[in-house]
Amino acid sequence: MKRISHDAWATILGVVYLGLMTNFLVLVTASPLVVLLMTTDPALSWPLLALAAPLAAPALTGAFAAFREFGRGEPQVVRSFLRGWRATARKGMLIGAIAAASVVVLLVDVRVVAASPASVLMVPVLALLTVIAVSTSLVALVALAEEPGARMRDIVKAALYLCVRRWHLTALSLAVLAVQFGLFTTMPAIAIGLTCAPALYVVWANSRYTLRPVLDIETVHDVEEVRA
Repeated sequence: MKRISHDAWATILGVVYLGLMTNFLVLVTASPLVVLLMTTDPALSWPLLALAAPLAAPALTGAFAAFREFGRGEPQVVRSFLRGWRATARKGMLIGAIAAASVVVLLVDVRVVAASPASVLMVPVLALLTVIAVSTSLVALVALAEEPGARMRDIVKAALYLCVRRWHLTALSLAVLAVQFGLFTTMPAIAIGLTCAPALYVVWANSRYTLRPVLDIETVHDVEEVRA
């Protein structure tokens, strides 16, 4: 049997370290949301969850930045994560706030129209808009992690257009997050300690591929050129 080379061992250990450290850093920086999810009933505490969700958004951009830098050969996961977190904190929280507000409004509308005769038509439309809002925010956070200096308007326009255009990748990302959330509700220790980073990595890789038409240039603006 061939022995595993030193470089192969270094790569394996580096990936394990990336995953474990990313899990820990996401847990710390998104702790308000994580604590609420673990200690309250989301059906009753959803206003607090909506307020805490924007604070967790920079944790995702920090993780995405760490993934990108690790792929470029940067082994300092903590430094990459914190650098990405600082560079995207303000815009990341703004994206998170817009997404949380949109989802709350749409879900309240679903509850309001659910008992009306128009629910057969309205509920599917509102549910689709909710999925689009979540998908746009995820892709926008990846775009922000890749280009922290880009304008918010251009990030959101590119994310909205491309997440719908490449819906199959978006659907895969949402499915992975749904599985991760289901695991979190049943086995939170495993979800936080082991599977969080792999799930986020899949979302990052899918969203980054989705954004290739605009990330192949220097910034994520001029999305109109993509449409042409």
